[in-house]
Amino acid sequence: MSETSKTFEQSIGRLDEIVKLMERGSVPLEQALQLFQEGTALVKSCNSMLDKAELEVVRLMKSADGTPVETEFVRDE
Repeated sequence: MSETSKTFEQSIGRLDEIVKLMERGSVPLEQALQLFQEGTALVKSCNSMLDKAELEVVRLMKSADGTPVETEFVRDE
């Protein structure tokens, strides 16, 4: 599955796996470079997905006349 076809959650999960593998320090150099390249591609993909989600939230938060409505975020606890 390519980085572009993974969901955000799948990409974050794979990034977590990559970090754990590399933190062990037992990965051969060639594999470490491949993991690093995969990780950077995943980060780029995740950033793109987050940017798109942010734009969608902004679009959904427009007022009746189309101007953006900014509201304070309140966390439910």
